[in-house]
Amino acid sequence: MNYLKLIRPVNLLFIAMVQLFFKFGLFQPYSIDTVLNNLSFSLLIIATLCIAAGGYVINDIYDVNIDRINKPTKVIVGTKISEKNANRYYILLNVIGVGIGFFLANKIGKPGFAALFIGISALLYLYTSYLKSILLVGNLLISALVALSIIIVGIFDLVPGITDQNRESLSAVFRILIDYALFAFLLNFIREIVKDMQDINGDKNGGMNTLPIAIGRKRTILIVFILGVIALAAVIAYMYTFLYDRQWTVLYFLLCVVAPLLFFCVKAWTADSPKDYSRLSVLLKLIMLFGMGSILLHPFAH
Repeated sequence: MNYLKLIRPVNLLFIAMVQLFFKFGLFQPYSIDTVLNNLSFSLLIIATLCIAAGGYVINDIYDVNIDRINKPTKVIVGTKISEKNANRYYILLNVIGVGIGFFLANKIGKPGFAALFIGISALLYLYTSYLKSILLVGNLLISALVALSIIIVGIFDLVPGITDQNRESLSAVFRILIDYALFAFLLNFIREIVKDMQDINGDKNGGMNTLPIAIGRKRTILIVFILGVIALAAVIAYMYTFLYDRQWTVLYFLLCVVAPLLFFCVKAWTADSPKDYSRLSVLLKLIMLFGMGSILLHPFAH
């Protein structure tokens, strides 16, 4: 059970769900020319989850001292699992993830694609060991990797099957994929800053240079508010540009994405305690889930 807690099963489930949303909510209903059958797509999900899980493990190994301050009751490495076993667990997860990625890349005739999994694994290690202590760099990197967990579906399932005949339709679908990836990037970036506000005490002790440490909580929450407004404006612009003739989809976005984002902005404006920051973090997670869930509406859009 402790090994399961170490890899954040809820977060991994979210990643898997989003990838499945695109496969079965976007690609299949539109009869898009994909190259991965259900078994191969399942392997792609497993590879992604293994690399992500490895990232969580190495993060907990490096953050033991910080976590003892920020969340003392939830520290696993060094209390319930030895650091040596945690490192073995990290290596095993990465070997499985990269190994499956290598197998899939060769199966679709694009062996170079295996470098993606190696690169993501290396970036997660660099993030934990060095980059997360640099102002905003770690936040941007993790948010980019979250976006990449969406884009990688298109890279493996769409790109190898592109021909002159289907290029236009596949490009249109890939653009939708990119739009959702950008949405995930922005929301995750805001959430990373909110989490830094929650963890300010431990981060100070650990020598981190996060935004709240650099400019203070009051200025940081103002930036969070501004980013929330930008996200809200971007979603409304997207609706106006692409969804104006799809009544049910517009209604879903208004109720499940726009309204919660507006509520987030209101709450961010007045947030001034760790409990407030925790609620904002949970709210962003729900908004991201509802936003990604809108993919399932595409087959009923017309």
